[in-house]
Amino acid sequence: QVQLVESGGGLVQAGGSLRLSCAASGRTFISAMGWFRQGPGKEREFVATINWEGGITYYTNSVKGRFTISRDNAKNTVYLQMNSLKPEDTAVYYCAARHGLAGSTTDHSLYDYWGQGAQVTVSS
Repeated sequence: QVQLVESGGGLVQAGGSLRLSCAASGRTFISAMGWFRQGPGKEREFVATINWEGGITYYTNSVKGRFTISRDNAKNTVYLQMNSLKPEDTAVYYCAARHGLAGSTTDHSLYDYWGQGAQVTVSS
């Protein structure tokens, strides 16, 4: 079992930056972690993912060049650095972990563990 604890959300003006953190604890081998978000009245959508061993990353088009996902293997923590934030980035952001050997995926249904969510609000 893996527990994921998120931190770092908040309110920021458009053009500002925030960094989300997600610390994993427990005794399961993690193959990949990802960030998803769910805006008001919207479905949960993929944001970014990182392969735990090789650090290979993948982003949805709308955040490329603005968001950076990274991980600290020693701390079992994944980060999402968000720069040049826009009002349309407003959402609850969730981190997710996938166990086993399957690796990264953009499909939220294939992740095994989820954090509690962190609210990110970007004002115009």
